[in-house]
Amino acid sequence: MKSVIKKSILLAGLAGSQAMAALPAPVAPSTAPAGTDWLGIIEGYIKDGGAVIGLFIAVAAFLWLSWIVISDINEARRGKKEWAEVGLSAVVGAAGLLIISYFLGQASGVI
Repeated sequence: MKSVIKKSILLAGLAGSQAMAALPAPVAPSTAPAGTDWLGIIEGYIKDGGAVIGLFIAVAAFLWLSWIVISDINEARRGKKEWAEVGLSAVVGAAGLLIISYFLGQASGVI
């Protein structure tokens, strides 16, 4: 029984080596340097990575602001906060989010 299992594993390994995966071609960075310019390619990938990290920061800030406003609404419904405080936190948070998004957009252009 063990020899049958060993043979089937060996046969599967040999048959599996013939199947080659058709991997997609790597995507060039957004700066589109020449294919032989390795420093340009690395700088392009770093720039694209910085833009993605900036987007993650903006999404995290949006989720954080949403959580704060929802918790303020819940506290206002319970009577622990005034509705004016809820509106103020929403307006100030939205203004802060706009400023963060603007700065991240400017920073992605500078990098």
